[in-house]
Amino acid sequence: MRKTTVLILSEGFGSGHTQAGYALAAGLKKMDRNIRTKVMELGSFLNPKAASLILSAYRATVNTSPTLVGMMYRMKYEKPVGRFSWLALHTMFYHHTAQVMEQLQPDLIICTHPIPSAIISRLKRSGMDIPLYTVITDYDAHSSWITPGVDRYLVSAPEVRALLIQRGIKPEAVQVTGIPVHPDFWSVRDKQAVRKELAIKNMPTVFVMGGGWGLLFKEDFITRLAAWRERVQIVCCVGSNDKLAAKLRNDPRFDHPNIIVLGYTREISKWMDASDLLITKPGGMTCTEGLAKGLPMLFFESLPGQEAKNCEYFVKSGYGEVLASGDALDIWFRRVADESAGISGYGKVKRLNPQPVYKPERCVQAVMQLLQPASSSVPDRDQMKETRLAGQMAN
Repeated sequence: MRKTTVLILSEGFGSGHTQAGYALAAGLKKMDRNIRTKVMELGSFLNPKAASLILSAYRATVNTSPTLVGMMYRMKYEKPVGRFSWLALHTMFYHHTAQVMEQLQPDLIICTHPIPSAIISRLKRSGMDIPLYTVITDYDAHSSWITPGVDRYLVSAPEVRALLIQRGIKPEAVQVTGIPVHPDFWSVRDKQAVRKELAIKNMPTVFVMGGGWGLLFKEDFITRLAAWRERVQIVCCVGSNDKLAAKLRNDPRFDHPNIIVLGYTREISKWMDASDLLITKPGGMTCTEGLAKGLPMLFFESLPGQEAKNCEYFVKSGYGEVLASGDALDIWFRRVADESAGISGYGKVKRLNPQPVYKPERCVQAVMQLLQPASSSVPDRDQMKETRLAGQMAN
């Protein structure tokens, strides 16, 4: 019997969608080495020049006109993919995607972004018989995720499941699994041991993420962070934004042994294990990783749209707070510093709810269960070819 092939399709509008795809692939391989996975940003693969231009335009809009992004999100919130959008997707991707499917011959397709989900859905309506699952990578259900060819929706929370059912999706087609995170986030390591491994001090530590697009580190925020450098170790991760990394490293306020500026790193799991508090923009993936690690979270300046919805979910659930002012940052840093010193009196400071019993491997387990009927009946293609040849010779 041949290996079961799972094709995971995404797009690069925000790193979280593709990151969820790779996390799911890693989890599936961890649970069963006989599963073959391939992760692909469909638009970038089929038309890299156009995809690069579209992504650059999207980033520019996010940076300069976030209100416009929120307005578009709200305008289309209840509306399914329109006829013009269907036509555009059909023209740009339909035939090329069909050729890719014919070449790869996956047993299952999982989409972590609405665009490939819509394209594969169209192929299914034209006769392609491959199961299609869609993983919604936020704590909301925008209408763009809903397409008629999806066999199963894997969603982050019961609230998202309720939204899909409200919009006409059959209850049996929606499963609450959580957002997939890499197996590195399936367990929590000892803080002191991880700090030693990372060669940082064993002291109260705050991890700041979300500067990859340059939206987080404004002047007042930098000043507030630096004011705590004697009592709190501050780790700032700015991703691939080399310009911002250089700016922070050259800033006199950050010239201190307790302040660390990270660029791109594959060790986010370790840095979260080493930390006592996470400050981040409320992207679905980062929030879920923080949840898996049991970290209290402060959310900085949500983009209108899905980030605002993510923030709303985590704050409502009691797992995070909005960093509404510099005073709020000071309150939380004081708490982190005092807890390390064994001081427990916080006066009127609100404490977050304890983290839920969250199972970060649950999404992968759900896919494994859904794969079982398919994988048990998947014939070996070489064997099928031999059978056909034998039949031809007999005739």
